[in-house]
Amino acid sequence: MTNSIRFVGLLLAVVFLAVSCGGSRDPWVGVYSNANSSVVLEIKSGGKASFAFAGEKKDCTYTTDGDKTLTLDCNMGDRITFSRQADGSIMGPPGNMIGALTKKS
Repeated sequence: MTNSIRFVGLLLAVVFLAVSCGGSRDPWVGVYSNANSSVVLEIKSGGKASFAFAGEKKDCTYTTDGDKTLTLDCNMGDRITFSRQADGSIMGPPGNMIGALTKKS
Protein backbone atom coordinates (compact mmCIF):
# COMPACT_ATOMS: atom_id res chain seq x y z
CA MET A 1 0.00 0.00 0.00
CA THR A 2 1.34 3.40 -0.82
CA ASN A 3 1.70 6.13 1.76
CA SER A 4 -0.95 8.29 0.08
CA ILE A 5 -3.56 5.52 0.32
CA ARG A 6 -2.72 4.99 4.00
CA PHE A 7 -2.97 8.72 4.59
CA VAL A 8 -6.41 8.90 2.94
CA GLY A 9 -7.59 5.92 4.98
CA LEU A 10 -6.34 7.50 8.21
CA LEU A 11 -7.91 10.85 7.29
CA LEU A 12 -11.29 9.20 6.62
CA ALA A 13 -11.11 7.37 9.96
CA VAL A 14 -10.39 10.63 11.82
CA VAL A 15 -13.24 12.45 10.06
CA PHE A 16 -15.66 9.59 10.80
CA LEU A 17 -14.64 9.59 14.47
CA ALA A 18 -15.02 13.36 14.77
CA VAL A 19 -18.47 13.33 13.16
CA SER A 20 -19.73 10.40 15.21
CA CYS A 21 -18.56 11.91 18.52
CA GLY A 22 -19.86 15.39 17.72
CA GLY A 23 -23.29 14.15 16.63
CA SER A 24 -24.11 12.43 19.92
CA ARG A 25 -24.31 15.61 22.02
CA ASP A 26 -27.62 15.92 23.84
CA PRO A 27 -29.24 19.26 22.83
CA TRP A 28 -31.06 19.45 26.17
CA VAL A 29 -27.95 19.38 28.40
CA GLY A 30 -27.34 22.72 30.11
CA VAL A 31 -28.65 25.10 32.74
CA TYR A 32 -32.00 26.85 32.22
CA SER A 33 -33.50 29.58 34.40
CA ASN A 34 -36.27 32.14 34.47
CA ALA A 35 -35.61 35.89 34.31
CA ASN A 36 -34.87 36.33 38.03
CA SER A 37 -33.25 32.88 38.52
CA SER A 38 -35.85 31.83 41.09
CA VAL A 39 -36.35 28.68 38.99
CA VAL A 40 -33.25 26.80 37.79
CA LEU A 41 -33.29 23.54 35.87
CA GLU A 42 -29.99 21.78 35.24
CA ILE A 43 -30.18 19.04 32.61
CA LYS A 44 -27.27 16.60 32.80
CA SER A 45 -26.34 13.75 30.51
CA GLY A 46 -27.61 10.27 31.21
CA GLY A 47 -31.17 11.29 32.08
CA LYS A 48 -30.21 13.12 35.29
CA ALA A 49 -31.33 16.61 36.27
CA SER A 50 -31.76 18.94 39.21
CA PHE A 51 -34.61 21.38 39.69
CA ALA A 52 -34.45 24.35 42.07
CA PHE A 53 -37.63 26.25 42.87
CA ALA A 54 -38.08 28.81 45.65
CA GLY A 55 -34.77 27.83 47.23
CA GLU A 56 -35.48 24.09 47.33
CA LYS A 57 -33.42 21.82 45.09
CA LYS A 58 -34.54 18.35 43.98
CA ASP A 59 -32.66 15.61 42.16
CA CYS A 60 -34.67 14.46 39.16
CA THR A 61 -34.64 12.26 36.09
CA TYR A 62 -35.90 13.10 32.61
CA THR A 63 -36.92 11.62 29.31
CA THR A 64 -37.15 13.38 25.96
CA ASP A 65 -39.06 13.20 22.72
CA GLY A 66 -36.23 14.21 20.43
CA ASP A 67 -35.59 17.93 20.74
CA LYS A 68 -39.29 18.82 21.09
CA THR A 69 -40.26 17.93 24.68
CA LEU A 70 -38.58 17.00 27.94
CA THR A 71 -40.50 15.31 30.76
CA LEU A 72 -39.05 15.93 34.22
CA ASP A 73 -39.70 13.52 37.11
CA CYS A 74 -38.61 14.73 40.56
CA ASN A 75 -40.43 11.99 42.51
CA MET A 76 -43.01 14.46 43.82
CA GLY A 77 -46.03 12.75 42.31
CA ASP A 78 -46.41 14.73 39.11
CA ARG A 79 -44.19 14.97 36.07
CA ILE A 80 -43.62 18.27 34.30
CA THR A 81 -43.36 18.35 30.50
CA PHE A 82 -41.40 21.20 28.97
CA SER A 83 -41.67 22.13 25.29
CA ARG A 84 -38.85 23.76 23.35
CA GLN A 85 -39.88 27.12 21.91
CA ALA A 86 -38.71 28.64 18.60
CA ASP A 87 -36.25 30.93 20.46
CA GLY A 88 -34.62 27.95 22.25
CA SER A 89 -36.25 28.58 25.61
CA ILE A 90 -38.36 25.89 27.24
CA MET A 91 -41.88 26.30 28.58
CA GLY A 92 -43.79 24.20 31.07
CA PRO A 93 -47.46 23.29 30.66
CA PRO A 94 -50.02 26.11 30.24
CA GLY A 95 -51.03 27.77 33.50
CA ASN A 96 -47.98 26.68 35.49
CA MET A 97 -46.02 29.00 37.78
CA ILE A 98 -42.68 28.29 36.14
CA GLY A 99 -42.92 30.32 32.95
CA ALA A 100 -40.23 30.35 30.27
CA LEU A 101 -36.74 29.08 31.11
CA THR A 102 -33.80 30.30 29.03
CA LYS A 103 -30.65 28.24 28.51
CA LYS A 104 -27.71 29.88 30.29
CA SER A 105 -25.01 27.32 29.48
